[in-house]
Amino acid sequence: MPIKRAGESMSKVDTAWLRMDSASNLMAILGVWTLRPRVGYEELCARIEERLLKYDRFRQRVEEDATGARWVDHEVDIRQHVVREKLPRHRHADAQAALQHRIGELAMVPLDRARPLWQMHLVEDYDGGSALIVRIHHCIADGVALILVTMSLVDGGLPPPQRKRRARADGTQEWLAQHLVQPLAGLAVKALDAAGENAARTLAMVLDPGKGAHASLELAHLGYQLVSDALALLLMPDDSPTRLKGKPGNQKRVAWCPPLPLDEVKEVGKALGCSINDVVLACVAGAIGQYLRAQGDDVDGVEVRAMVPVNLRAPEQAWKLGNHFGLVPLVLPVGIANPVERVYEVRKRMAALKGSTQPLLAFAVLAIAGLLVKPAQDAVLDLFRRKATAVMTNVPGPRERLELLGATLQDCMFWVPQSGDIGLGVSVLSYAGGVQFGVMSDTLLCPEPERIIERFAPEFERLALITMMLPWPGEEVARPPASAAA
Repeated sequence: MPIKRAGESMSKVDTAWLRMDSASNLMAILGVWTLRPRVGYEELCARIEERLLKYDRFRQRVEEDATGARWVDHEVDIRQHVVREKLPRHRHADAQAALQHRIGELAMVPLDRARPLWQMHLVEDYDGGSALIVRIHHCIADGVALILVTMSLVDGGLPPPQRKRRARADGTQEWLAQHLVQPLAGLAVKALDAAGENAARTLAMVLDPGKGAHASLELAHLGYQLVSDALALLLMPDDSPTRLKGKPGNQKRVAWCPPLPLDEVKEVGKALGCSINDVVLACVAGAIGQYLRAQGDDVDGVEVRAMVPVNLRAPEQAWKLGNHFGLVPLVLPVGIANPVERVYEVRKRMAALKGSTQPLLAFAVLAIAGLLVKPAQDAVLDLFRRKATAVMTNVPGPRERLELLGATLQDCMFWVPQSGDIGLGVSVLSYAGGVQFGVMSDTLLCPEPERIIERFAPEFERLALITMMLPWPGEEVARPPASAAA
């Protein structure tokens, strides 16, 4: 008779994230809130105990063995998870630098596996108020879910809804399980070990929609899309070699900039016929390009690939936690100096990703990786890691200013972890009418991420200025260069 194990089984995708911790990259999502006026430690502990511990995952530790991992209930000592921090003495102007330094240190402090995998650090006296640093292991949830969870802590925040009985998967979900996830389970290790055309032929045979005689035209179209996107993932070339790509060490630094007014970003996007996302990503690419130029590097024609998470869950399901996102590779044209040409090029590349099944394929690969022993998992995930320079996230936050224990949440920023040998993380977050840009870097590859950050606003200002100089509606509008046309 099989032995019944206590606890709840961890999903295979979450298991993959659990096992990705390495000496260079720990899989913890980091965030920081700055608050005014100060908040008290005892009041914060009470709020977190009241709100956060309603979510099961924050009351459970992880047990792992050869068969996988499980969530096991644990008695939480709130003072082990909410700790006081005191920054070194500093001048007012250096407050953010001291906070950034401490967050960089905490990025490389492992969470205690004997307890639930989260911790909060309260700096009670920070720049006329307080700062709250949050560390949560990626195996608990993805960034979209964790934003919803942390928002439950604010004044007026809502607890998680009551769990409902799990609905039976519909026909589409069953088809995806049978024709995508299961075939990829056998394919992934073989295909990733194969080379070039061999991998392509193997994948095309497995995903041939003609094998399903009764498949609808829609499913056949999806099958061809899967083949095309899978080939693009398997056979994508390396991105440009730059000083930002290499073997990372074991120290991190973080930085962030003051927010840009969201209305101004919208106006620039509207004038250029581009989305807010296009404008922001073009400014990110410009800031990275200007940083490399300042280091004396030739960036003509240089492109940097970033793996971008894409949400795969319905918003109303975010409270269930876990990881439900895929990844798409976005190549940033950092070598294009003209900001208008760059934003059109970003728009073209973003449009090419629309309708892609690559996020679903990436999710399937992560699920497969969770089935494997760690060395095999690492080999599978190298598909993503060796082809990218950065991980980049762009998350919309609350539109209105929030309060925590009567204090106003002034600014918030977060960073997702990098994996393997990726040493650069880029975060974009909108909050209360502003857009903020943050960077986490490995100190061997980018010792001063603030040198990238300080170029973000000037890049937007250059783009806005040139946009203002373009003809008004009714005048003859100059066409963008052929290389920049969408």
